[in-house]
Amino acid sequence: MSTNAPSIYDEVSDVLDKLRPFLQRDGGDVELVDIEDGIVKLRLMGACGSCPSSTITLKAGIERALLEEVEGIQEVVQVF
Repeated sequence: MSTNAPSIYDEVSDVLDKLRPFLQRDGGDVELVDIEDGIVKLRLMGACGSCPSSTITLKAGIERALLEEVEGIQEVVQVF
C-alpha cells in the first residue's frame, strides 16, 4: 500500500465537500466530528441542525453517499 494513499478522513471529507453545496443551498452545512470503527460522526449545522428532515438528509443522502464511495464505512450518526 502506498504511503500517499488518502486516509479515510480524507475520503470522507472529499465526499462531504461534494454534498456541501446542496446543504448550503438550503442554509445548512455539515461538519466531520470523528470516525471511529467505521462509524462517521457528523454535526449538521445551520438550517440542517434544526430541520425536521435532517434525519432523512443524514441517512438517505449523506450516509448513502459515504457507504457507496468510502470503503470501511458502516454507519453515519449525528452528534450534537
